[in-house]
Amino acid sequence: MRVFLIVLDSFGIGELPDAKHFGDEGANTLKSVSLSEHLQIPNLISLGLGSIDGVDSVEGVSNPIGAYGRCAEKSAGKDTTVGHWEIAGVISKKPLPTYKNGFPDDLINEFSKRTGRGVICNKPYSGTEVIKDFGREHLKTGALIVYTSQDSVFQIASHTDLIPIDELYRYCEIAREMLVGEHGVGRVIARPFTGEYPYKRTSERRDFSLKPSGKTVLDLLSQKGLDVISVGKIFDIFAGEGIKESYKTHSNEEGILKTLELLDKDFNGLCFTNLVDFDMLYGHRNDRDGYARALSQFDFYLPQIMAKLKNDDLLIITADHGCDPGDLSTDHTREYIPLLIYGNGVRPKNLGTLDSYNKIGATVAEAFGLKLNETNGLFDLLYK
Repeated sequence: MRVFLIVLDSFGIGELPDAKHFGDEGANTLKSVSLSEHLQIPNLISLGLGSIDGVDSVEGVSNPIGAYGRCAEKSAGKDTTVGHWEIAGVISKKPLPTYKNGFPDDLINEFSKRTGRGVICNKPYSGTEVIKDFGREHLKTGALIVYTSQDSVFQIASHTDLIPIDELYRYCEIAREMLVGEHGVGRVIARPFTGEYPYKRTSERRDFSLKPSGKTVLDLLSQKGLDVISVGKIFDIFAGEGIKESYKTHSNEEGILKTLELLDKDFNGLCFTNLVDFDMLYGHRNDRDGYARALSQFDFYLPQIMAKLKNDDLLIITADHGCDPGDLSTDHTREYIPLLIYGNGVRPKNLGTLDSYNKIGATVAEAFGLKLNETNGLFDLLYK
């Protein structure tokens, strides 16, 4: 059996009841994107997207072909790491540390000592604006641009003409070794950029994540001898834990095409794909039309994905948080995520509102006759 789990990174479908505690009242990524004339997603709608409880921004169909529902986030956060960990079965009861005033001086000084380079910026910043404002100083002084956001991240930007990619990655590894315990941020992120002012970020971003704080469905499957294949930044998000085969990608389309390629491959286990452009290129940049085009592109390929499924395969489409391109901020938003499930024998039905993302990982485990962290999944319900 094969399960194809695809995360549309940041595709939230409406504010969670506790959104006000995160400054996200009124957030609705799908609703914002639906206002774009470029949104064409008939295949997602046919699976049941418009029929999910609370969704009123796209029309439903009378006879969806998939099982559909929405999941609330139980973890204390709204970022990629926490969202994916919860999907895989790990609830984060405490929020990962954030630094609204920048990182402590002693930490920055130690990082500078270990890398042999100065540090500039050290404050929350937009990733595209930070290289405009600090790029020339970086090239003049050789100092690393270190910045953060409202998420639990330590980001390092450098120009490829000054610092080779592998050297930037080494600096990130140094930061990752340092950032543990009370300063255990979710991700250290390499942010290379190139060209002349105002500069352009390259596609060679790399995330260096904390190891998950508990056993995930990836660990469970791999320990049972099943295949676990990652596409996109899944390997980075889980620090490689439980993953047997991985494929890094540089765009949504590359991730979709690699997934289509793996659909032609015989294996027994999970193919876990993350499509990050929704979040990185469009949500964080408040680019509603770009987000709509990206969703439409995925929808265009969706029939090909579905047609390649074998009789006992399962396709699960979901998200990890929101990133409303229509709100005033450029940060992630605390939202429900969609859950669309399709496969031979899967009965179209409304799964309702599920209390945690971890229902997804538990369902994957049940597909292989396993139990994940004593959580009941949906596998049996899908076929009743």
